[in-house]
Amino acid sequence: MIDPIHSLAFSIQANRGVFAVLVGSGLSRSAKIPTGWEVTLDLTRKLACLYGETCDPEPELWYQKKFGREIDYSELLDELAQTSAERQQLLREYWEPNDREREEGEKEPTAAHRALATLVARGFIRVIITTNFDRLLETALADEEVVPTVLSTSDQIQGALPLIHTRCCVLKVNGDYLDTRIRNTSAELNQYPCEIDCLLARIFDEFGLIVCGWSAEWDRALRRAIYRAPSRRFSIYWAAKGEPEHQAQKLIDHRGAIVILIKDADSFFQDIEQLVASIEEYSKPHPLSIESAVISLKRFISERKYRIQLSDIINNTVEPIVGIISKDAFIKPSSPYLTSESVTTCLRSYEATCATLLAMASVGGYWAEKEHYPVWEGVLRRLSSEISNHHTSLWSKLQHYPSMLVLYALGLGAAEANRLHLLRCLFSTTIRREYQKDVRAVEILPPYCWLRSYSTSNQANVMNMLEGMSGRRFPLNDWIHQALWSHAKRIIPNKNRYTLVFDKLEILMALSYGYYKSERSSNSYWIPYGSFVIRADNRQLFFQEIRESISEHKDDSPSVKCRIFGASAEECQHQITALQGFVSQVIRGH
Repeated sequence: MIDPIHSLAFSIQANRGVFAVLVGSGLSRSAKIPTGWEVTLDLTRKLACLYGETCDPEPELWYQKKFGREIDYSELLDELAQTSAERQQLLREYWEPNDREREEGEKEPTAAHRALATLVARGFIRVIITTNFDRLLETALADEEVVPTVLSTSDQIQGALPLIHTRCCVLKVNGDYLDTRIRNTSAELNQYPCEIDCLLARIFDEFGLIVCGWSAEWDRALRRAIYRAPSRRFSIYWAAKGEPEHQAQKLIDHRGAIVILIKDADSFFQDIEQLVASIEEYSKPHPLSIESAVISLKRFISERKYRIQLSDIINNTVEPIVGIISKDAFIKPSSPYLTSESVTTCLRSYEATCATLLAMASVGGYWAEKEHYPVWEGVLRRLSSEISNHHTSLWSKLQHYPSMLVLYALGLGAAEANRLHLLRCLFSTTIRREYQKDVRAVEILPPYCWLRSYSTSNQANVMNMLEGMSGRRFPLNDWIHQALWSHAKRIIPNKNRYTLVFDKLEILMALSYGYYKSERSSNSYWIPYGSFVIRADNRQLFFQEIRESISEHKDDSPSVKCRIFGASAEECQHQITALQGFVSQVIRGH
């Protein structure tokens, strides 16, 4: 049999805005919020203290004997505080946290309030009925940037918009703590003003209902409103902690409500919110459009609680790409001959296949925190996992192109945000190769590293065949620069700034490669150069930035602490000098 909480989640997701929620004091008990009756009794104890008397264990009997009438919340407040402002100040201590309570998380929205507010913000819940006086719901909704229509008096209801035109309506049937007209005595809970009764009749007729944290024992007028409701078009779900009390069971039987046994209100609403979100996520159309994927990525990367969803959306985008690029259509194109059209078509096909991932990677690199680094390293490894390295044709070698693009896209975001530690992790990501020694990403994915692995004779010349790249000195670097602009402009909207960041990334790649190779080889110095060689202004500007940082901060410079191209200020200075010398040789044509 299907668990009723699962049935409820499916109903909420499939019937957006159809269910109203009725909550009672059980929703706020974990926040240590008192009921209206508890406040009345506490005020009575304080009053007895002023008379030098003790009223416990039955403050209401003491009050009746002392003043000759039954205790009444409104009358008591009117006598204790003469003005509305004085009454508000008197009541604040019961519903608003002091410093100690705030530190301990008391009188603050609970997990149940937060989950319910999330459901409202996403449009699944529109109407909330509450018997509580506090404003924890309003606070939780405000944190979700939802401004509800709050109704607690007859005059407010008369002037309110129809429910269909409100994003969220909170009906406080027993009033609000800052209004002295709250209802908590037996007489007050026995009958509501006609405006509230009429609104309740509409809600119970037009909406389904989810009940949680309400015993139904004391609110007689609310019970009668549910009994009167004729509609059965939508279900009633009743969340109960143990066996429902007598009056609740009578209502459940009368309306055929579905009982859901729960641990508490917090876990119930958290479970509902997560189940609805899961169904909603699964129901989204696939593949995701580029913009919706970027929006989802931003949402999931913003909070640690979404780390699983973040990993899923990235991996679900990568896997189809791996399946496509490993097919023969890429490795063995219809025309095996190297022509401008065939090479250009191949690269553009890869770029189209990876478009969503590249958009996500540029934004992801810009906003990534330390806990996100392994996800992106995994992307680079996964894209390289199906590559067969025993084929020597250009087409098989171009299987590295998606990894190259993703490294650049991530790197552009990281370089713009100055996330140097992310760059180091990306550069040092292990790329596993069939029948060959594993290498770091920075050893194989920069364009001139890849070209070196393909040919020792015509290296860059084959990339001059790309459309518009004839005669370019660094054709593949320039091609990637153009290809990624449409994705990177989400984080770097200025084209000149984009070129500067692109050169910064390629310089850091070159420095990282030089440092890594110098640790393991005494051969002559070589680095994977790029267009920064001929853009002297950008190159010198970045070198000056690094040198000034190292000169001022020494080993505490961010350029040193990230360990991209040295573990000390001295090592970093050495690598910069070596790169500058190599660039000079390239410029002279050596």
